[in-house]
Amino acid sequence: MTTATAPAGGQQQANVDAFRRLVAEGFSGGDLSVVDEVMAEDHVEHQEGFEPPTREGVKHGIAFLHRLSPDIEVTIEDIAAAGGDQVWARLRARGTHGGEALGGPSGRAFDITVMDVCRFQNGRIVEHWGVPDRLAQMQQLGIIPGAPAPASRVA
Repeated sequence: MTTATAPAGGQQQANVDAFRRLVAEGFSGGDLSVVDEVMAEDHVEHQEGFEPPTREGVKHGIAFLHRLSPDIEVTIEDIAAAGGDQVWARLRARGTHGGEALGGPSGRAFDITVMDVCRFQNGRIVEHWGVPDRLAQMQQLGIIPGAPAPASRVA
């Protein structure tokens, strides 16, 4: 995707489109190759738990999510471009603890909110900050005491 010469509004839309691809193809679909396509080689990952804090760490994180929940679905509920080089989004991650990760499979459902901020340069994500509601997820999966898991997965 060549977007470096697009006008500001066009570049913002290209950034939003790249983020949408990462969510749909990567986080929901499990396609790790999209990470290399939308993230810069020198990407810096600020989300806790993505190790190493690079695009390789993002690939590891996506693979882990699919081991935890093979049916994971991540959807964008709100998204905005800001300042010409940033994309802010509120996402919803839903799935069933069906994999071996985290002591599973328990068969319990989870439904959490994730907040994301990405900074773009030359049409690629160079920095990402993510805040998933891991407390709610661990409570819903029964890993720690708290709120019960959602009754069912509603699309």
